[in-house]
Amino acid sequence: MTDLGIVELSRLQFALTALYHFLFVPLTLGLSLLLAVMESVYVMTGRRIWRAMTRFWGTLFGINFAMGVATGITMEFQFGTNWAYYSHYVGDIFGAPLALEGLMAFFLEATFVGIFFFGWDRLSRVGHLVVTWLVGIGANISALWILIANGWMQSPVGARFEPQTVRMELTSFYDLLFNPVAQAKVVHTVSAGYVTGSIFVLAVSAFYLLRGRHVAFAKRSFTVAASFGLASALSVVVLGDESGYTATLDQKMKIAAIEAMWDTEPPPASFTLFGIPDLSAGVTRYKVEIPWLLGLIATRSLDTPIPGIHDLVRTGKDRIESGIVAYKAVQSLRQNPNDAAARADFQAHADDLGYALLLKRYSPSVVDADAATIERAANDLVPDVPVLFWAFRFMAGLGFYFIALFAGAFYLASVRRFEKRWFLRLALFGLPLPWIAAELGWIVAEYGRQPWAVEGVLPTFLGVSSVSHGAVISSLVGFVLFYSALAIVDVALLVRVIREGPPAEEPSGRHPFAPPRPRVA
Repeated sequence: MTDLGIVELSRLQFALTALYHFLFVPLTLGLSLLLAVMESVYVMTGRRIWRAMTRFWGTLFGINFAMGVATGITMEFQFGTNWAYYSHYVGDIFGAPLALEGLMAFFLEATFVGIFFFGWDRLSRVGHLVVTWLVGIGANISALWILIANGWMQSPVGARFEPQTVRMELTSFYDLLFNPVAQAKVVHTVSAGYVTGSIFVLAVSAFYLLRGRHVAFAKRSFTVAASFGLASALSVVVLGDESGYTATLDQKMKIAAIEAMWDTEPPPASFTLFGIPDLSAGVTRYKVEIPWLLGLIATRSLDTPIPGIHDLVRTGKDRIESGIVAYKAVQSLRQNPNDAAARADFQAHADDLGYALLLKRYSPSVVDADAATIERAANDLVPDVPVLFWAFRFMAGLGFYFIALFAGAFYLASVRRFEKRWFLRLALFGLPLPWIAAELGWIVAEYGRQPWAVEGVLPTFLGVSSVSHGAVISSLVGFVLFYSALAIVDVALLVRVIREGPPAEEPSGRHPFAPPRPRVA
């Protein structure tokens, strides 16, 4: 049986490193395209203030990009150090998009980031603009491959279990690439990054306007952020709805837990705006509901039921019993690959094999599990309902708040009323909110998948490495200290650059600190 202490420590370590890393990722995504937009205006108009804007926001982008690289690399190493069996079991599928992310995206982005900073006086305007757009494209491609890998963990398509190797194998790269869950996650998460970048630019611009500094610069940055942010915030909400729809098809327990829906309701189900989930009684108290809304959002219909937690647990028991048949067949096929009866049993019950693996938490002998053990394993299918219930509602509430904030900013920019100090303060103090929303989103996505590392395929507790408690604790403490130091350095550098403000451009358009052009003999 697996040491559950190691499981929880390993989960905590990966969760903390992921949450730290995602402090840097959204801002990198958002600023990358904003830089491309600003420089495009510079190339089209020739106005040097847009060049100054691109260079200033590019400096902030570069600081954040470096921190994101430093925190992201260690995450991939953890698949070998803390999650070795996970890597063995699903590495054929999960490793492909990660490798492509490194080869196609990371090197592309990192290479052109260097050219972006050192190529201002060595490339033509159009040439440097192309580089800036490639930086933005590279950042988005990087996110694409990472989210394809994560989407497969939520909905494992294009793969099958091979009894002889006792691991999952890729059957269709096309299905992996165009997995509907992955595609919905890509556009939703990337749009959330655009919102983060836009609020960052909006808040810093508001800071300058409140101080009466760099006013022309701040007004233009404010306008770009308001326009880009409004479109992005609307996209986040619309595409979040698509993510919810795909989750209803592939992760019914996650949807039931998010809504604290204990029993299946007659369709269309109501959306619980507020309530207090009671785990001991299996009910949600003091509910405030919006009729029909959940059914319309989650199923796009009026007659499709959304199963409740209790019904899904009962379904889970049936799938565990079916999975036991598949597990027995795998044991027979490993001894005799030509066993036709075992092959037929495995093919009939293969989709439920992962559910049988849930029993390993309580007994090393899956095939001998009794009814009580199956009941315990089925109850493990229920994630932490209150955490998901509230995390989702705070995240969604912030999403609608961002729409209102950007709509107000867009209106003020359109009528050129930048002197509204109450709104400028609102924009400035709202700076941390997109990061809070992003972290809550990852909690909903990842915590809601438990007890699965790969939905319906591999339980989380089976994926860990055979390491000691001391090794995990020491590395966990080291990561927390190192990442906290990086976060402090990142904030300190950003604050320093923001306080100094954008440097003035020389009449020639050259930056005052740019290296001198070589003399021609």
